[in-house]
Amino acid sequence: MSLDNYSHTVAERFMRYVQIDTQSDPESPSQPSTEKQKDLSRVLVAELQKIGVTDAELDEHGYVYATIPATDGNPNTPVLCFCAHVDTAPDCSGFGVKPILHKNYQGEDLVLPDDPSVVLSPKEHPYLNERIGDDIITASGLTLLGADDKAGVAIIMDLAAYLIAHPEIKHGKIRILFTPDEEVGRGVNAIDMNRLGADFGYTLDGGERGHLEGESFSADQMTLTFQGISAHPGYAKGKMVHAIKIAAQFVNSLPKDSWCPEATEEMEGFVHPTSISGGLEKATVQFIIRDFETNKLAEYEARLETIAQETLKEFPGATVQVEVKNQYRNMREILDQHPQVMAHAAAAYSRAGIDAQRISIRGGTDGSRLSFMGLPCPNLFTGEMGIHSRQEYVSVQDMEKAVEILVHLSNIWAEA
Repeated sequence: MSLDNYSHTVAERFMRYVQIDTQSDPESPSQPSTEKQKDLSRVLVAELQKIGVTDAELDEHGYVYATIPATDGNPNTPVLCFCAHVDTAPDCSGFGVKPILHKNYQGEDLVLPDDPSVVLSPKEHPYLNERIGDDIITASGLTLLGADDKAGVAIIMDLAAYLIAHPEIKHGKIRILFTPDEEVGRGVNAIDMNRLGADFGYTLDGGERGHLEGESFSADQMTLTFQGISAHPGYAKGKMVHAIKIAAQFVNSLPKDSWCPEATEEMEGFVHPTSISGGLEKATVQFIIRDFETNKLAEYEARLETIAQETLKEFPGATVQVEVKNQYRNMREILDQHPQVMAHAAAAYSRAGIDAQRISIRGGTDGSRLSFMGLPCPNLFTGEMGIHSRQEYVSVQDMEKAVEILVHLSNIWAEA
């Protein structure tokens, strides 16, 4: 099958969706973390219902569930789930996004009009050199664009429109899932897996065309709380043990040329302090711990605790408490048990004329956790690039190619 003659809706949908502010908030305890995420979710439900997806619904936690009914007549075809997240990152403003379509890009610098100091240059963004002739969408220079992950949302919506309009294409039951709060690490916290009812899944949250991500970091959060000794500063000699100073010296003791994000790449793991807070009596340092090998996380955590105890030797009377939380695990551990999930994706890429490049993610997706919740779930490309910044961009043709791949992928699962 070919989508060459199909009038895609993905670019038009994307440019509307990014204008809806859906920024999540890591400091909010609510689910979803911001109610405004539901503003886009309500739009998606209405549009799905309009194109004929009659069961589209938004729940109280901010999840959109919907079904594209099977057309292959085979009740044994596995149920697929295509998933994307509606929220944008807290790192950069997502309010008042003004998308700009740069048609037939020819390799020039893209100077964003609302802040001409924001320039997308092929020197700094070499992937632009691969998209000569494409239509490129950017923001205007004052905000992020929101391609992460509204590109994925628009791709799934265009797929739904296409499959509903072409029932002759054979595929099994497809479940659509749009999640909130992925950017703050809580994207799957309240998913009802029984309600979702899918066997295998694919997130649409990757970058360059051809990337197929079946491996992610394993991740923990580690919190070290240093307890000092309080005393009046006017009478503190020989009494005060300052918790902030302990925490500062501890952080300063960490390696500076290894074991940290700014000094690691490819398959190397790291530890990364994300916040430090407190006062005289108590100070807390939070870390994220990352590696592709899950068993290394405990090694990193033990090493951090050793550095903390060594630091305390210089501060008599002080103590430290350590807390570790599991965040997510390497999806490869589950996907290796279901090799057909990656194999079918690679076959779909091939049918669309693309060689799949199997990539390891130096991070995680909703699919990392979904894989361990019973839904093996690798990540497919969308074309989103320069994410979490005012230099974010996406290729329209990348998004359209991703729609084509999902059509092939749906068909391949029905054929298997």
